[in-house]
Amino acid sequence: MRSFVIVLLATVFLSACAVGPRSVDASVHTTAARAPGSAVLAGAHYKFERGQQAVGQPAPERLEAMAKEAMARVGLVHDEAQPRLGVQVSGNVGAYWTDGGGFYGRPGWTFGFGMGTGFRGGSLGFGLGAPLWDPAVTAYVSEVGLLMRDLQSGQIVYDTRARHDGLWHDTDNVLAALFTAALEGYPEPGQATRRVVVPLLPVTPAPK
Repeated sequence: MRSFVIVLLATVFLSACAVGPRSVDASVHTTAARAPGSAVLAGAHYKFERGQQAVGQPAPERLEAMAKEAMARVGLVHDEAQPRLGVQVSGNVGAYWTDGGGFYGRPGWTFGFGMGTGFRGGSLGFGLGAPLWDPAVTAYVSEVGLLMRDLQSGQIVYDTRARHDGLWHDTDNVLAALFTAALEGYPEPGQATRRVVVPLLPVTPAPK
């Protein structure tokens, strides 16, 4: 009977991993210019500007493709010929170990699968509170940023960042969702710091 329960729980866990999360819960912080500087934000044409790439950061073209889709949804137009804004894009994913039974404050049975996704374990949150194997779980922190500069005045007019902590390691999809979260309320977010939940959306491959 114990073997049957273990197999059943493992099947549920693997099914959940295959489907992935349906949404991303993000912590967002935005600094936006006030009038008259904010007048350049709505419907602005922009070009990408690249700074020094951080170690471990995804390729710039990948991040820019994700950001481009998110910016199009809020009315920004990619225009390398006659831009008004210069946009710097950043994004990264880091890993850390956490107690699988206590992640998000939920006790639960833990598993020690060595899957190719990078998971060393996961928590089902059934409240059983007893590890089957190794209770340690790999968790991930994903972050993105958009820094917008008025090319005429040189002033920073919009600086927004979004972060998500969780067990999922689906880099492109999570980062793409975070760019959408970072632009919530653009160009006039209701609060500087806020919690934003956005659905995962299909990612368009970056041009080669």
